[in-house]
Amino acid sequence: MKTAPAPEVASLGQPSYVWRFGLERRLDLIRRHVPLQGRRILDIGCGVGTFVQRLREFSPHVYGVDIDQERIRRGAMALPHLAVAVSEHLPFVDATFDVVLLHEVLEHVRDDRLTLREACRVTKPRGKIVIYCPNRLYPFETHGIFLGKRYVFGNIPLVNYLPDGLRKRLVPHVRAYTRRGLRRLFAGLATRPVVHTYVFPGFDNLAARSALASSILRRVVYPLENSPLSNCGLSHFVVLEKRG
Repeated sequence: MKTAPAPEVASLGQPSYVWRFGLERRLDLIRRHVPLQGRRILDIGCGVGTFVQRLREFSPHVYGVDIDQERIRRGAMALPHLAVAVSEHLPFVDATFDVVLLHEVLEHVRDDRLTLREACRVTKPRGKIVIYCPNRLYPFETHGIFLGKRYVFGNIPLVNYLPDGLRKRLVPHVRAYTRRGLRRLFAGLATRPVVHTYVFPGFDNLAARSALASSILRRVVYPLENSPLSNCGLSHFVVLEKRG
């Protein structure tokens, strides 16, 4: 069962503690476009290492960093190669990794542009930077909102459609991106976009309550990912290739 985060940790986001259908679906999408077998992989914002653990089924060379010391401590009890680090200053030399993953992390970091520069720096030439991040056109804000000092957790409708200034007052703790905004963010990086598409939710919380309802909703919604309505998906999925 998903519990509401405390307001003071809302800006960090909640890591995934359990590997579920939605994450497996996202991994499948990555594997369509990015070779993982035997590659050196870095998960930025790895939380307790849920993605790291799954990726280790493809390669022993999987590393994870997170800003939260307690999450790293917990993950390191079962996994190697986890470290406390900020995304804007990664503790790796240039061109270390074949694949760098930012799974629902970019929206939480202090400096998203500098984070991407660091991701690019530690990626090998021809390597891939994989990004999942919130879509501004998704009808719900999934990170909750602040009403003054009061934090309201949940999926709040239509907040992302508000003007920037008003949305920032309600959601000061997390960003959401338009396609154009991401293009501006990528400008100046030594990369080229290989893939830019959208994904809809895994509906895992609904599945825990009603397998039938989640199955029906998935069958109705997932075909939209291959339609003009895909740009209303929950998250952007982007693969950048570092230039040689």
